[in-house]
Formats: sequence, C-alpha cells, structure tokens
Amino acid sequence: QVQLVESGGGLVHPGESLRLSCTTSTSRLGYYTVAWFRQAPGKEREGVSAISASDSPWYGDSMKGRNTVARDIAKNTAYLNLYSLKPEDTAVYYCAADHVDSGIMSPDNYRYWGQGAQVTVSS
Repeated sequence: QVQLVESGGGLVHPGESLRLSCTTSTSRLGYYTVAWFRQAPGKEREGVSAISASDSPWYGDSMKGRNTVARDIAKNTAYLNLYSLKPEDTAVYYCAADHVDSGIMSPDNYRYWGQGAQVTVSS
C-alpha cells in the first residue's frame, strides 16, 4: 500500500505559476510511475502529465507546454510545476502512483491516489 499526500494548491491569478508536491510513503518511488490528473466540477478526470519509472515525462493535451514534472527520489516526492495558469485550469489536482507501463494517462491504471489539492485561478 502506497500513501500519497499532495500539497501546494491554492488561489492564484491568471498568468501565475504554482508547484504541487506529492509526497509518498514508499522509499521506492523510482520504481513507480507517478501521474497527475485533474478534475473540474462537472467534468471527467483528465490526465495532466506523468513521469515513468524510467524517468520519461508524459504530457497530456490538457496543459501541454504549460507544465513540467519531476521527482526527488531522496525525498520520496514528485512535483508538478504549472505555468501561465488560466481560469479554466481551476480544478482539484490529484497525484497517482502505480507500476504502469502503458496507458499512463488513464486513471483506471492507478491504484494509489492522493486526496487532491484544490487549484483556483481567478482574478
């Protein structure tokens, strides 16, 4: 069982940046694919980006070009950096982890989820 805890959400203005963190209970973070998803009210959960166990980044269409992913194995933490935020980026952002080799942007392939972090973009 892997536990995930997100932090770093909040209220930002359009055009600003934000970094979300996902701290995990596993000391073997490097063996997992860590993905980021978001869900806005009334919409389906969609993939934002991911970093595979081989450290390859994956980017979904929703925020392509406006986010980067990284992780610090020593800190058991993954990061999602969001840039040039827009009001339509307002959502709850989730991190997820599992041994995933294909369908990396599909939420159905992840067993372990964080509680979510609210990101609100508003002027």
